[in-house]
Amino acid sequence: MTFVRTKLAVERLTAGQTLEVRLNAGEPLANVPRSLAEHGHSVLSVEPEDGTNPQGVHRLLVRKS
Repeated sequence: MTFVRTKLAVERLTAGQTLEVRLNAGEPLANVPRSLAEHGHSVLSVEPEDGTNPQGVHRLLVRKS
């Protein structure tokens, strides 16, 4: 479900715009960046919000192609 919501948000962007998405660790963190890249978008960064908790929420920055 997280990828579907992210994909819909990316589709609303124009080419070259960026989107920041907050992802939970686990399946969303593993699948969403990979799926976006497979759809041709550029994953600019994936970083934990709290550097002391790598299993917490992460920030994904993606650029629409």
